[in-house]
Amino acid sequence: MKRIILLLDMDAFFAMVEERENPHFAGKPIVVGADPKEGRGRGVVSTANYEARKYGIHSALPISEAFRLCPSAVFLPVQGELYSRVSENIMEILKGYAPLMEQVSLDEAYLDISFIGSFEKAKELAEKIRNEIFQKEKLPASCGIAQNKMVAKIACEKAKPNGVLVVEQKESERFLLPLGIREIPGVGPKTKAVLEKFFEKRELKIQDVKKATREELVELLGIFGNTLYEKVRGIDESPVAVAQEVKSVGKEHTFEKDTRDAEEIFPVFQQLISEVCTELKEEGFSCKTITVVCRFQGFETHTKAKSFKEPLQDWKIFEKEAMQLLLKFLTENLKPVRLIGVRARVAAREAE
Repeated sequence: MKRIILLLDMDAFFAMVEERENPHFAGKPIVVGADPKEGRGRGVVSTANYEARKYGIHSALPISEAFRLCPSAVFLPVQGELYSRVSENIMEILKGYAPLMEQVSLDEAYLDISFIGSFEKAKELAEKIRNEIFQKEKLPASCGIAQNKMVAKIACEKAKPNGVLVVEQKESERFLLPLGIREIPGVGPKTKAVLEKFFEKRELKIQDVKKATREELVELLGIFGNTLYEKVRGIDESPVAVAQEVKSVGKEHTFEKDTRDAEEIFPVFQQLISEVCTELKEEGFSCKTITVVCRFQGFETHTKAKSFKEPLQDWKIFEKEAMQLLLKFLTENLKPVRLIGVRARVAAREAE
């Protein structure tokens, strides 16, 4: 059977939900994220609609910079519960179209639609799905369709906004070769810099990296080098798998001003720990890994993690281990702290 994978991704999801809820915002640049406080805000952009993106505003941009780029934009806070409810509705629609669905975020999911038999029928199905979502939720979505998840994801990005792009297996190599290497999922700025140094060339294309041997890439990037060797050839055998119900529970806090004041940092961190532990207890979860994130002045961000052989449900130990991880940050890096956070990777649900 020919493998056919569909990725559906909602367009500017948070922002478009806000526009749906507030029709008078239609046509205006919308930025969802932290309070910009007239350009003095400390947080970041969660998402921006396409009108706002025309000004250079994008996810993870400092909210102060977003305000500078477009002070007339509509700035709105994140409404997590609202977006989660809408997401559940969308995922229920998708479940009706394929037995294998892998939800990878609130607004994104892979469907294995190999049973459909052809890419032509797959495109028709994608349009049907997008139409049902728009009819029921009044929200636009884009789809990428290919022989595997990686190419489907890249195709979906190229289809945005509000489109469908099909890349058949015989076309995938021609489709990939002229793209920048950052288009490959998993290739971040650091990997790109290593590759540019190796090839002695800026703005590397996939066709450039494809010239390297498997051995060269492994020597250069370790295990990921082997993966990259296959990805630049359009190879991705990862299956569409039903994801776990909950992967992690986490909380973060951005300080109004960068600080080294322990009397300010530690009470906030204890509150974050308390909120995470409360949520874990209420949901009946245990913890496999604790991760602490610390963002210093200049947006220098680091994480430290502690995993446990047996799932942890002693929340006093959770607090102690998380505090020790934060202390390591503060002793190793003397820069002022901008943001702190704690996340628990869920191990299992308690038996009822």
